[in-house]
Amino acid sequence: MVPIFTLKLNHKINPRMVAVGKFDGVHPCLTAATQAGKVFIHNPHDRGQRPVTHRLSQSTQDSDISLLNINQAVTCLTAGTLGPNTTGDTLLVGSQTNLLAYDVHDNTDVFYRDVADGANAIVLGKLGDISSPLAIIGGNCALQGFDYEGNDHFWTVTGDNVRSLVLFDFTGDGKNELLVGSEDFDIRVFKEDQLISELNENETVTSLCHMHGSRFGYALANGTVGVYDRMARYWRIKSKNHAMSIHAFDLNADGVVELITGWSNGKIDARSDRTGEVIFKDNFSSSVAGVVEGDYRLDGQVQLICTSIEGEVRGYLPASKDLKGNLMDSNAEQDRIRELSQRRQNLLLELRNYEENAKGVSQTNSGIGVIPANTQLQTMLSVRAATEAQKAHVELSISTPNETIIRAVLIFAEGIFEGESHVVHPSVQNLSGCVRVPIIPPKDIPVDLHIKAFVGGRTSTQFHVFEITRQLPRFSMYEITEDSPAAPAGTVSFSINERPQRVVMWLNQNFLLPEVVENPNVTFNSLRGGGLMSFHMATNGQITLRTDDIDLAGDLVQSLASFLAMEDLSVEADFPSYFEELRTTLTEVDEFHSVHQKLTADMADHSNYIRNMLVQAEDARLMADMKTMKKRYRELFDLNRDLINEYTIRSNNHNALLARLKSVNQAIQRAGRLRVGKAKNQVIAACRDAIKSNNVNALFRIMRAGTASS
Repeated sequence: MVPIFTLKLNHKINPRMVAVGKFDGVHPCLTAATQAGKVFIHNPHDRGQRPVTHRLSQSTQDSDISLLNINQAVTCLTAGTLGPNTTGDTLLVGSQTNLLAYDVHDNTDVFYRDVADGANAIVLGKLGDISSPLAIIGGNCALQGFDYEGNDHFWTVTGDNVRSLVLFDFTGDGKNELLVGSEDFDIRVFKEDQLISELNENETVTSLCHMHGSRFGYALANGTVGVYDRMARYWRIKSKNHAMSIHAFDLNADGVVELITGWSNGKIDARSDRTGEVIFKDNFSSSVAGVVEGDYRLDGQVQLICTSIEGEVRGYLPASKDLKGNLMDSNAEQDRIRELSQRRQNLLLELRNYEENAKGVSQTNSGIGVIPANTQLQTMLSVRAATEAQKAHVELSISTPNETIIRAVLIFAEGIFEGESHVVHPSVQNLSGCVRVPIIPPKDIPVDLHIKAFVGGRTSTQFHVFEITRQLPRFSMYEITEDSPAAPAGTVSFSINERPQRVVMWLNQNFLLPEVVENPNVTFNSLRGGGLMSFHMATNGQITLRTDDIDLAGDLVQSLASFLAMEDLSVEADFPSYFEELRTTLTEVDEFHSVHQKLTADMADHSNYIRNMLVQAEDARLMADMKTMKKRYRELFDLNRDLINEYTIRSNNHNALLARLKSVNQAIQRAGRLRVGKAKNQVIAACRDAIKSNNVNALFRIMRAGTASS
């Protein structure tokens, strides 16, 4: 399969910032962010009809390209229908401080908004029951949605910096949900401002795309791409290259879209949405920048359009009906034949081993490679506190019940081992029927441990492979301990209408306990960060959690609520040390804002002074007064140096302000995670209102009690 058109544009393309828009309602135009804070619009359809006005200018390098000057680094862009009465699509361009909605056809700004939390990712479409389409941006732990007039219709917080967004009907109720991929390795699903699902990955989620129905594709920063259907992962593959862009497109005309991936080494591949099998591939000479689709030749057929960072563009047509489902060229078919031939060789080798093994047993009955019939693999998980020789960890013990030995163990587990796998290969002198593996989970999430063990006799040259899967509980890095007089200052309290036995069941399922507990009043010691966590349930159903870790408290509340299927939960909470830190952060935010305003005013004064100085210097030159001219230019040089220094200070101030704003957004998100359902949404909305009105005391009342009233 070959491209039906190839273009070489004289503009570099920023990765993941490519879109196709019908800005006049008819002609699709390739749009992408390029260097020096500009966006180019490639429109080969109406040459010579583009007036140069406002932000738009003609490219000197390519007659088909218009340049939109943004004057700051572009961080994301998209195009689509935003307003109800617009002629064509609206172009949306995000930066670290602003969002621009631009009408390319009329060369006018639709709106230009300041966005304090920045715009790392953008998506355009309808969300939930909100009537008008929204331009939703994801930034510094925050999500914000604007309508065509620039009104803020949607706002909520998320766990970390947002890197990817997609809108589609995840739940199957006919309304779109928002999927958010972030730097804390989570994919979160929002039904408007309510968080309804979380999927845990093991790297930053860099791309998301809707496939069909409730199925979607994802890409991670470590080179993983895959497909989920709601909460179930269908498949994933991992590459040593990075996935720059993913897109859903039916390339083989079988009626089902494939996952198209553009890679950092220039490779493009299309994979089956069901199996992940490659059905088509091609190569660019440089990294892929973006993969989009559009009827670029205006012949009624939608093409898959792939772009590279060097400005190369290729368009591919779906296969014709007679080629249905068969896209691989002869080279790919050869690869497949080689792969099947290799599998055949491996199977033949395995069969020969079995035959020789059987022959050896019948001739000598020496038992080489044969193990007792009662051999089975036994596993045990236990918590181990830190010693001088070893960090605190969870110990996985793998053993056999007889004289057999374990020659090697291979463990697959996401997010725990580097490369997701770990091999234990005891030396010949240390062979035994028990292998102990230390495991240190970095986060409180349940992990499946897929274990393969090679088991045989002491003199065996051939081994039996035993496979077993064991789940590591969510809160495995907590060791049960005695009650301590120095209880944590942070508290969370709420009432539930459940029997204590149900809570005990949750404790036994989610913690690694040496023996089954029968009482819901327990105290744990955190092996990861130190500190105590106590859990107490009164006879009237009042639960009190004590911990100084607000993130842990939120995880415990969400886990318990999920186990008990609770849709709403109001909570009272107090974390004195954390709230004190937050109060300091809010004070610093005000200080950084005032410094920012002062620096901006100073720079404006300096700019006016420079203008006057330039006029005086030029006047002196025209009057041949060289002495005055030199003096003015020396002063100009000094002013310019001061301006550069002020810009550096302003830039550092802005970065510090962004860090503080991120902390504030995370605090709101943490306060929300202590509640469930409506109570959670009310806390997040009330916290934002308190910050908007600069009412710090009300903010802390909301975080403690869930409401602004004292």
